Amino acid sequence: MNLSGYKILAFVDEEFEDLEMWYPVLRLRETGAEVDLAGPEAGRVYKGKYGVPLETNCSFEEVKSSDYIGLYVPGGWAPDKLRRYSSVLQLTREFHEAGKPIAQICHAGWVLISAKIVDGYTMTSTPGIRDDLENAGATWVDEEVVVDRNIVSGRRPPDLPAFVKEYIRVLDEYTKK
Repeated sequence: MNLSGYKILAFVDEEFEDLEMWYPVLRLRETGAEVDLAGPEAGRVYKGKYGVPLETNCSFEEVKSSDYIGLYVPGGWAPDKLRRYSSVLQLTREFHEAGKPIAQICHAGWVLISAKIVDGYTMTSTPGIRDDLENAGATWVDEEVVVDRNIVSGRRPPDLPAFVKEYIRVLDEYTKK
C-alpha cells in the first residue's frame, strides 16, 4: 500500500513500549507515509521502557489534526502520562470526530478512554486495562487485532504484525474515500 504524501501523527512520552513505537513507525514509513513524533516538547529525546531513544520533531501544542490522516498511540507506561495532557485528549477527540483512523495498542487505550471516545466500540488491549475499557463503555475481546469503525486496537508486541497490517489497510481505505 502506498501512503506517500500522507502524514500520520504518533504520540510520544517517556517509557513508551519500544517495539510498540518503533515497529509501527517504521512500517508506516515503509509505505511512504510521513510520521510525525509529537511529545510534550519538540526536539527532545524520550526513552522507551527498555532505553531505546526517540527524538520528537514536534510538540502536542503545535500540531493540528487537520494535517494528518491518522493517529497512532503506542503502549507502555507512556499512555498514563499522555492522557494527562489536555492537548493530547483534544487532538484524539478531533481525529475521532473526523472519522480518521486511530490505532492503539496495549495500554494506549487509556488515552482513548480519557478522551471519552470508546463507548460503544469493540476493542482489545493488554488484559491489564480490560476493566478500564469496559467501565468506559467498550466491549473488550481477547484478539490480536480488532477494527471497529475508525479504531484499530491491539493487545501486545507479539500481535504487532497483524495490528500494523490492519492499521495500514484502514489508512489506505480512508485515503480512497
